[in-house]
Amino acid sequence: MDESLRNRLRPGARVNVTQQIAARDYTWTTDTRGTVLSYQQRPTGSWYAHSRDDKLWLDRLELRKDDGELTTLNLDEFSRVEIEKDAPPQAAGPGPEKRNESDLPV
Repeated sequence: MDESLRNRLRPGARVNVTQQIAARDYTWTTDTRGTVLSYQQRPTGSWYAHSRDDKLWLDRLELRKDDGELTTLNLDEFSRVEIEKDAPPQAAGPGPEKRNESDLPV
């Protein structure tokens, strides 16, 4: 995936993802639209990744669809991501970060 596209996959961006699965004599295509919750590269836990520490890394895109459904898409070379609307600009300064329940107000 293009580096400029990766940088635009920030929380709040609206995207349309088209994925394809090739079969013998046809292609199964599906479109998923939603708002980006997160984008990250994470290792698989698959047994076929050669050995315990030699894991495959996947691009994972978490979306909230228009009906509220949460979905995680594993992006591959057959996935096409179109950004319909960029994420809103971030606040000027870093706000207080909530790390766990003890940080929440009582």
